[in-house]
Amino acid sequence: MDTQYTAIVKRQGDWWIGWIEEVPGVNCQERTRKDLLQTLRVTLQEAIEFNRQEAKASAGTEYEEERIAVSE
Repeated sequence: MDTQYTAIVKRQGDWWIGWIEEVPGVNCQERTRKDLLQTLRVTLQEAIEFNRQEAKASAGTEYEEERIAVSE
């Protein structure tokens, strides 16, 4: 299942800059729009994996995982 996120992108001088709207701290800068979108994807994947590991480490042992869906 793919989850979709919103990339906010803009050109600023010679650079393309962007943020993932739903995930604080995921922001990137690249020379091309194509490179920016790819870097945002990779950075988002890394941030999600890091957050998963942090959450599990904080929970310690004997925890449950539950999927939650959000509708807009």
